[in-house]
Parts: sequence; structure tokens; C-alpha cells
Amino acid sequence: MTTQPQQFASDNYAGICPEAWAAMCAANTASAPAYGDDEWTARAADAFRTLFETDCEVFFAFNGTAANSLALAALCQSYHSVICSSSSHVETDECGAPEFFSNGSKLLVAQSADGKLTPQAIRDLATSRSDIHFPKPRVVTITQPTETGQCYSIDEIQAISATCHDLGLKLHMDGARFAHACATLQCAPADITWRAGVDVLCFGGTKNGMAAGEAIVFFDTALATDFDYRCKQAGQLASKMRFLAAPWIGLFESGAWLRNAEHANRCAARLAAAVEGLPGVRLAFPVQANAVFLHVPHGILESLSARGWRFYTFIGGSARFMFAWDARFEGVDLLAEDIARLAVETTAP
Repeated sequence: MTTQPQQFASDNYAGICPEAWAAMCAANTASAPAYGDDEWTARAADAFRTLFETDCEVFFAFNGTAANSLALAALCQSYHSVICSSSSHVETDECGAPEFFSNGSKLLVAQSADGKLTPQAIRDLATSRSDIHFPKPRVVTITQPTETGQCYSIDEIQAISATCHDLGLKLHMDGARFAHACATLQCAPADITWRAGVDVLCFGGTKNGMAAGEAIVFFDTALATDFDYRCKQAGQLASKMRFLAAPWIGLFESGAWLRNAEHANRCAARLAAAVEGLPGVRLAFPVQANAVFLHVPHGILESLSARGWRFYTFIGGSARFMFAWDARFEGVDLLAEDIARLAVETTAP
């Protein structure tokens, strides 16, 4: 088995980027008040307000599951329901946490080949029943980019928001890779959030160069009432909050949040360009962010695995490769070369 210099199974494999690391080190030079009552947490929250060009309430959690689950719980009563895509992280990868923290709010799932929700799918689910025996639709959640690496355009988000408002629904955005969507769309963060009608965003830091940490950003600040208590009850109130908050300062003030995402996206595009058109190799989805999904014969997947490459096949059986801030072009090229070699060998007479 060949030892690979870098793996691309997940962008969670990456280390901490220098800008986030430096900010954590700076926050570590002296003691500071606990539980978020410190200058670093206040400064980080202000950095979000600057980035999004609006007043907003900002809270910091350890991971994406907690961020999504607590945000949705804040928008729902236990008898409400949340409309989501069939491949959404809240449906497939959070172990029932959204239902648990909301005390039972049901997820209403719309089938979607590419992970995107549409206004019509939302309307169909929200209006399918209105009797008291059915959980009342309350929230729509979309993932930006989706779990298949697709980005909602500004127009698509605005159309979804208009449908939500027409039906009296709130709009939540799971932005585990939000920075990568901004890099793809080349737009201001505000343009695909509050200006487009998003009420609450979960902004991912872990996949953008931080050690850990996500931010829950309430653009509709009335929805944030008592959210600090919800975080505490769920074990998400960090005693040394400055170490969750400070890395955001490093990312935002240096611009690394966007540079990291742009680089990861370029690596994904590089792999896609190198393997597209190879015999037996097909892109499962258009490459719009930092993910590449490949449909290839099972034998090639086995051979890639035997050569030491790691990947996941949990969406439609296609091999998923993810690229992070620290992905190296030479590693991407090595993966592409192995795929090309195996594709030729497999189809050779």
C-alpha cells in the first residue's frame, strides 16, 4: 500500500490555519473573564456584524450538530415541523439531535436528487395537511452549499424566502461550508443571508480553518430571546469562550475565511478537470464548491482504497473527495493520476 502525503476524504482532516492559530495564541497571553464575558468574544461578535453589514445576535457553539439543532429548536415548539431536503445533514447525520433538542419537532423530508429544496417542494409539504393531527410546519432549513456541493444562487434563496414568508415559515441556513458558497458566488455574505430573507445562519468555522467552533447568527434578533440559556442547558456554553471566539477574529480580520474557501474550491475544480472524461469516470454532480463526487466502477474504488486513498460513498454510491484550506496541489494531482491510471487499466482490452 502506498503511503499518501495527504487525504481528501473530509475537510475535517485539516489542521488549524495560521490566522486562527495566531488569534488563539493572542487570546492565551493573559487571563480573561469566563463564559463569554471577555473582550475576545465581544470583538468576534462585532466582527460578524461588520462582515454581514447588519446588527445581529451571535452565539458560539462547539460543533455544527449543536448549532443546527439549537437554532432549529429556538424556532420551533415541540408540535412544529421542519422542512428539509432528504440529504440534509439535519436529517441524515445528526443522530436525531434536532428532534431531541426541540423536544420532538418532526422533520418533513422532501426528496431531492441534488440536495436542494425548491419553493414548490416546500409548498407541497407545508400545505399537504392542515389538521391538528399533523405537526404544524414552522421552519425551512437549507444547506449552503448542499451536501452534494451545490450552491443556492441569490435568486434561489430569495424565491425560497418568499415562499416561506407567504406560508408563515422561518428560514434557517446550515452554513457548515458557508464561506465556500461565498467564494463560489463571489457575493457579499449579506447577499445570500438576511438580504435574501434568511432568518438564522449557522456559520461553520471547523471546515474553514478553525480547530472547532460554529457561530449561530440571528438576523431576526427577536428569535434569539433566551438563546444563551438554551446553549447553557445543552452544554454549549464554553467556560473559556474566548478560545472559540478568537479564531473568528483571525479569520475575518485577515480575510483568511474567504481565501481558505477559494483555495479549497480551486482544488476541487482542479481534480474535476483532471478526471472528467476519463473512461468509466463521471462527475455525479457539478463541482461548485470544495466537494467532488465521482461515479466510477467499483473495482476502481477498491483499487484506490488499496492504494491508501480514503473517501466516502454515502451519497448515491459515488466517491466523495473534500478539499480544505491546507489541500496541496501536488496531493490533488497525485490522486488524479491514480484515478487516471486505474481508469485506463480497467478499460484496457
